[in-house]
Amino acid sequence: MPCIKIGDRTVGTGQPVYIIAEIGINHNGDPHLARQLIDIAADAGVDAVKFQKRALRNIYPGSILDDLSNADKELQFVIPFLQQAELSNQDMADLADYAARRKVQFLCTPWDEESVDLLEDIGVPAYKVASPDLTNVFLLERLAQTGKPLIVSTGMSRWEEIQYTVDFLKQRGVQFALLHCQSTYPAPFKDIHLRFMERLREFGVPVGYSGHERGIAVSTCAAALGACIIERHITLDRTMPGPDHAASLEPPGLRKQVRDIRVMEQARGSVQRPLSRGEILNRHALAKSLVAARDIKSGETLTRADLAALGPGTGLSPQRYHELIGRVMRRDIRAGEQFRESDLLDEPPQAIVAGFPLRWGPVARYRDARLLAAWNPHVMEFHLTDRDLDTPIPDLGEFSQELIVHAPEYYHGQLLDLCTTNERQRQASIDLVLRTCDTARQLRRHFPTQRDAVKIVVHPGGMTYDGFLRDTTQLYANLERSAERLYQEKDVCILLENLPPFPWYFGGQWYSNVFTGAAEIARFCREHDASITYDLSHAQLWCNHSGDDLLEHIQTVKPYIKHLHIADSLGTDGEGLQIGDGETDFAAVLPLLKDIPAAWIPEIWLGHRNEGEGFVIALQRLSEALAQLP
Repeated sequence: MPCIKIGDRTVGTGQPVYIIAEIGINHNGDPHLARQLIDIAADAGVDAVKFQKRALRNIYPGSILDDLSNADKELQFVIPFLQQAELSNQDMADLADYAARRKVQFLCTPWDEESVDLLEDIGVPAYKVASPDLTNVFLLERLAQTGKPLIVSTGMSRWEEIQYTVDFLKQRGVQFALLHCQSTYPAPFKDIHLRFMERLREFGVPVGYSGHERGIAVSTCAAALGACIIERHITLDRTMPGPDHAASLEPPGLRKQVRDIRVMEQARGSVQRPLSRGEILNRHALAKSLVAARDIKSGETLTRADLAALGPGTGLSPQRYHELIGRVMRRDIRAGEQFRESDLLDEPPQAIVAGFPLRWGPVARYRDARLLAAWNPHVMEFHLTDRDLDTPIPDLGEFSQELIVHAPEYYHGQLLDLCTTNERQRQASIDLVLRTCDTARQLRRHFPTQRDAVKIVVHPGGMTYDGFLRDTTQLYANLERSAERLYQEKDVCILLENLPPFPWYFGGQWYSNVFTGAAEIARFCREHDASITYDLSHAQLWCNHSGDDLLEHIQTVKPYIKHLHIADSLGTDGEGLQIGDGETDFAAVLPLLKDIPAAWIPEIWLGHRNEGEGFVIALQRLSEALAQLP
């Protein structure tokens, strides 16, 4: 996919839209106003701010600069504004530092070679080439010598001129992107021709859009049509004097522009359409499943007349009816009862779980623990709810497995959040984990062979409801404070779990801000001598969202993995899928995981239904995949 690298940001196809707030000369030569515009851009959530730098004597003849009466009326209008708006070299360097403090990239358009030299001293990560300079091969030659990527606007240019410049840059090995642009201020809608981006993509480079139109609809549409970069001029007031203010976005417009592009990115998705968690819930409630049309005894062979379709949609899809026809039933089934995935297995569940070659265990609740323990797993991972903490532990009998406990993710409608800046909620979350530890100590009495500390799986929190946070420093500081308290607990081992980018809670989608990327997880573990529970499904979803490589993600955190949750996934929020039903490449992943001294938990969503058939099927598919490894 065509991409370029601007600093630490990858820009191009498949990446989030790179949004540039073009301050240009709309600071009117006032450094204070320039800083205000950087603040507005940063607060709106753009990726970069862009200025312009020129030495007018290198651009226009002295005869014109000395006496504008020698110039055409267009120059008589624009040159006074350019003279007034020119910032000093020191001002430009100071603004670059200020942009860095506001965590936005600082870009600039040099209009002459002398300005390139200045910007090289400042250290800009990339250069913008203005539309008028697309044909300026002397400036392009100097920019190519910097080795920096270029963003080249194509406004006011003929097709053959664009072709020439593309060839010119490719011959010199320059990384560059092309921006479609209508160089009129403001640009009439009828003249914009967004589909011209399709022709620019023929060059095999990232393509974006530099908009000078009124409003935000066209630029949002450009992003929806695949623009990798969106550039918009910004101003405090469109009525200010100057050539660019009228075609610029004021602060509310910029905020809406960024918001709409980010919403569009989420809605655009991919060529695949995975079911969302909400759709799955509705499917279960409203769709149909294959059921028995009559009472059927074990040993009978199924015919078409034995099958019917009834809700809810929690069983086999009616489209799979042909897989049942001719099958010999291994169990009795009542009329109206759903057929199960396990009815299609060639081996009984007991044989499948017994043949799994690694340490494993099911997700258990109090109500099904004895049934699942009959499979003789190595561990039992109890997923506790808030109600489990509020009620006595039932009489479970004795178990020969290792005990692992998963802390509740919320308590009476309040998310467990060890990172929150709400101190009352953070303390309540610590107390919730401590209560989980006490419950684990009580449960341990039912596991007389347990020798090691009980592993406690904990979600760190750090979720927000309205979008990702740009600065997570305080969240991590709070997590460290919370972890320092929890790591003091005896007889238990706290294992924070990596999180997906878009978890679902209380019927809605949230945003994870911590414990997602491999580097941040590894840093935390190194600094606190900590281990983690690694959720493969969560990691795949994060990599799908961020563009990280899943195998590198695993390699980075592998030294700190002490427990494993294994499931498939799809997209950025389709977690907990059955093995093989998502997009995880298990042939590549399993060699990295199989030698980790950790228990494997097939954490399949609703895998406990039908006597844990989801876990059984997961183990069967994992066994088949492991058997195929070299």
